[in-house]
Amino acid sequence: MPEKPIDQADPGLTGWDDAAARLKQALERDEFALFCQPILALAGGERFPMGETLIRMREEEQALLPPGEFLPVLEHYRLMPQLDRWVLRHVAKRLAAGSRLACLTMNVSGQTLEEGGFPAFVKDTIRAAGVPVDSLVFEIEEADVLERPEAVARFVSAMKTVGAGVLIDGFARKSVSFAALRTVGAHFVKVDGSIVRKILKSELALGKLRSIQALGREIDLKVIAECVEEQDVLARLKVEGVDYAQGFGIAQPQPIERFAA
Repeated sequence: MPEKPIDQADPGLTGWDDAAARLKQALERDEFALFCQPILALAGGERFPMGETLIRMREEEQALLPPGEFLPVLEHYRLMPQLDRWVLRHVAKRLAAGSRLACLTMNVSGQTLEEGGFPAFVKDTIRAAGVPVDSLVFEIEEADVLERPEAVARFVSAMKTVGAGVLIDGFARKSVSFAALRTVGAHFVKVDGSIVRKILKSELALGKLRSIQALGREIDLKVIAECVEEQDVLARLKVEGVDYAQGFGIAQPQPIERFAA
């Protein structure tokens, strides 16, 4: 039986008559907007050495749709590789034009990881923009590390050849898979917010954080705590020796142009 289009299965999700055509049009007409959330260094002289690139979609009257309203549709129609290319091109342009953040991260979908041509596109885009290769870090979801190990291994190997960084996002959301961290060879790991939010109240959560920290020191993996919303949590992260922190309690996402040099 053919797969039912997502807009037919749930018209309330998009409100578009032809969701695939609408999203392809948005990609062709640059109807997406990039935002950025700075990532705080908890030690050292550089306060915000990097930031995560986030995406919104422009709709009628310049309203911005959050990613939860259009990413599932892009995934359904297997358009994520096109979106990831769009994001990379515009991130590279931003870096080339000048940015107060020396390094930007961007998320890479599972569909893109399975597509063999993306690493070459990364290399060509970086070269054409004339930006340092270490100014880009690619975020891979922990779920993809566990579910697509061969695709992730190929991508990480290719990025090491290019010189770009790799970050494992949402780590320990489901399980603490230290074996995966050891074998992937990433440069950074983000501890999932479900753990970070609980470190002041849960010994289990704090124990997970400390275990991730210990492994990070062992294999030279920098640790980022995400979803930091309270100053008390931030203070505890500093005590624990976490490398970086990100969240609404530190900095709100802003249009990426506001970080221009």
